[in-house]
Order: sequence, then C-alpha cells, then structure tokens
Amino acid sequence: MTAIDNVIAYREGQGEAGIDGPDLVAVMGADNGFLRLVGAPDIASIADLRGKTLSVDALTTGYAFVLLEMLDRNGLKLDRDYRTERAGGVSQRYQALLQRKHAGTMLITPFDVNAAEQGFKTLGRANEVLGEYQGLVAAVRQGWARENPRRVSAYIRAFTDSVEWLYDPKNKDEAIRIYLANMPQGTSAQSAEVAYRVLLDAKDGFYRQGRLNMQGVEKVVQLRAKFGPQGKTLRPAAAYVDNSFLNAAMKRR
Repeated sequence: MTAIDNVIAYREGQGEAGIDGPDLVAVMGADNGFLRLVGAPDIASIADLRGKTLSVDALTTGYAFVLLEMLDRNGLKLDRDYRTERAGGVSQRYQALLQRKHAGTMLITPFDVNAAEQGFKTLGRANEVLGEYQGLVAAVRQGWARENPRRVSAYIRAFTDSVEWLYDPKNKDEAIRIYLANMPQGTSAQSAEVAYRVLLDAKDGFYRQGRLNMQGVEKVVQLRAKFGPQGKTLRPAAAYVDNSFLNAAMKRR
C-alpha cells in the first residue's frame, strides 16, 4: 500500500530511494489521501504562511507536490515566499508541528483531527482545492502479479471486504475501539468520532470496491510533471494502472 505518486516516481526512475521499479502498477484504489494543510494556532490563513518554514517528507514526493500546488494557487512561491524543511513521514511532521518547529505541514486524517483538538488549524483540504486526487493504492510488480493472480485477487477481496465492514453502521463501536487501541495515548473518543465520519464519509471516505479514480491519477501525473524532475515526459495515467486484477477479484465474489 503506497501513494500512487510513488508508483509513478519509481516507474520513471524518480523515486526517493534511488531505485527503479519498471513494472510497478496500481491494482486497487484505497482513498483520496485525506490530505489537509494544517497550520500552527497563530496561522489564520494560507497567506499567513508567507515568510514561514513548512515541513515536508521530501520535495520529490507527491504529497509535497500537493502542498506546493495549494500554496501556488494562493500566490505563494517556494523559496521566494516560504521555505521547506525535510522532517520525515506524517507522524514525524505531526510531532514537529506540535512542537512549533514549523508553521505548517500536510497531514492526513486522523492526524489533522488530533491537531485540531490542540488548537492547530486546517487551512485547506486537498480534495476541495484540486478536485479529483488519487491517494493510496495497492501496488505490485506486474510480472510477479501475473505469476500470482490468485494471491493478488485474494488480497483485493480481503481489503475491500474490510472496507465494507467499516462502512456497516453496526460495526461502528468495534471500529472505534480498534482505532483508539492503535492511536497514540491521549487520543480522545471525540476525535475518534470525527475521524470515523471523515474516513467513512459517503462521498469522500475510503473507496468502496477498490475502485481507482482515473481522474485523480491524471491529477497526480500533472502535479509530478509540474513540480517533479524536469526533462522527462511522463506516460498517460492509464500506463500506471492495471485493472485486470481488480476486475477478476470482483467477479469471484
């Protein structure tokens, strides 16, 4: 499970780890990323980020591109109007934000919910700014998947069955119990309720039936073409997706 931008990056030799994944493909969609730009309590709007330092995982990754695009659409340019500092994955960025090391960062739900309880402010939601966006996917090496189609289909069915279990209202109490057991100490029942509503929203929650949002994939390709390494033309969005395993998994239900 990974962001589809990683699939694209490693297919194109642009991955952060410096290795290639020439036959990586996405075979199932999970969500839109639940990406939120969150600022310190004294930051009232994106405009207030001018002159500030924001944290990123790395400037070569897709979620950083979402941050750059959101600020770009508000007239703020990297290096001219703000700077970035590498701080690691979402949990590390969350902690750095709480410690006021940076003025803002991109968080995913439920980290934004927990931050809000402590006075931090959501300055923008990626899906509201960008429209369609594909976040997490299940990715495989296509050659391995073709040799192991039943294993891939079984994984897809198990994952999608789990999502359906979450959406069933009768499982809400157990879902929240599991959530609280796996979140940091101090996570409140109230924040769990908010996260439940966000993650299982009928329109913007976890994708059902493992669908891939192809308009969202196209948006990811566009952002990588704009902010990623220059000099190479990326392939069409469909080149990074193989729906055959998802179709096979759904037929076997």
